Amino acid sequence: MRNWGLLPEEVRNKLRTTEWDHAQHLKKRLLGERPFPISINLRPPSGRQALDDLAGFHAFIEAWQAWPKQGQLTWQQIQYSQLGEKRVPSQLTLDAIQALIEFIGGDAEKRSQQWQQRISPILDVSQKLYSVLIKQLKKLESLSLDEAQVIGQLLPQLSQGMGRGGYLRAMPIIGVDTKFMETHQSFITPLLDVLHDGAISEHGGLMAWLDCIEVPGDWLLVRPLCPTATQAMGGVSILRIPTETLLSTQLPGERLIIVENDQPGYALPALPNTVAVIGGGRNLAWMAAHWLRQKRVGYWGDLDSWGFLFLSEARQHQSHVESLLMDHATLLSHRMRMVEEPDPYSGMPECLTEAERMVFQEIRDGVHGNTRLEQERLSADHILDRLLSW
Repeated sequence: MRNWGLLPEEVRNKLRTTEWDHAQHLKKRLLGERPFPISINLRPPSGRQALDDLAGFHAFIEAWQAWPKQGQLTWQQIQYSQLGEKRVPSQLTLDAIQALIEFIGGDAEKRSQQWQQRISPILDVSQKLYSVLIKQLKKLESLSLDEAQVIGQLLPQLSQGMGRGGYLRAMPIIGVDTKFMETHQSFITPLLDVLHDGAISEHGGLMAWLDCIEVPGDWLLVRPLCPTATQAMGGVSILRIPTETLLSTQLPGERLIIVENDQPGYALPALPNTVAVIGGGRNLAWMAAHWLRQKRVGYWGDLDSWGFLFLSEARQHQSHVESLLMDHATLLSHRMRMVEEPDPYSGMPECLTEAERMVFQEIRDGVHGNTRLEQERLSADHILDRLLSW
């Protein structure tokens, strides 16, 4: 590999690496933050270098003589001691993004055409959207032509407060399906922020600006475990409730069982005056609810480091929480069903009883071979006996 005489293909590869395939550099070029022109030193050879590789010297000159856009080239008259005066290319200058695209050619030209097709219907709404579209270039490129057209139709329809306290899917939008707005929310939001002079940011986000309700993200399953509790819940045998609702809505029954995972919650036996909240995992913020203070509350989690951590966190909200099926006898009678916990919690949960702390330490230290006994691995008769006793 010689270190002089860059050929067109070598320059093309260099520009592809440093400009076209470099996402940040490309965006800055398109935004004018990395200004043109681009100047590339073609490294004309010294006399000794040219003599050592005459064929390469002539190939270098001929390659650039054949270059169709000679206006991009700077040629130099160089006096070589043994070769005489030679006209040699010394520099390539690209003065605009289109020149860069054309120089790289091929997929770069195809890609820029795709940009134009997708950006045009959106810029028809406002030319001041150009910079934010370039900043979201990857997302822009992922749009289909139809999606770009729909965004161009959607943006002028959106206005402050038009959600009227409803959900995003219920927005009164013409010609746009109910899922589209939700799917492309992250792309649309900065565009609207530019169109409305930062109003979306000032309101704390698109949903607040539109006056839309956030779709609940944290759901819990509520299962009444006796006819009385079922009747109190309108005859529903299982109900999916947002976390926020449980903070303010008291459940029926004298007792409440919190179950870490979904499937064990379906295995619960019938228990008088009892309701179960199942499948929340570490989603325990709802336990700050004041109405829980008047109930007897039991917590049943995996016999592993995380299960005991969640138990501890449940007690941080309600100190009277009792652990269920997380005792030494349960561990010993099912130890042959233990497995290895993949990513154990390394600390010591704060709110454990002395007996619970002993079980936690035995599990963490691998005293019984493995370090995890899942809820699903407990025998049905053992679950029934313990819960009825409780």
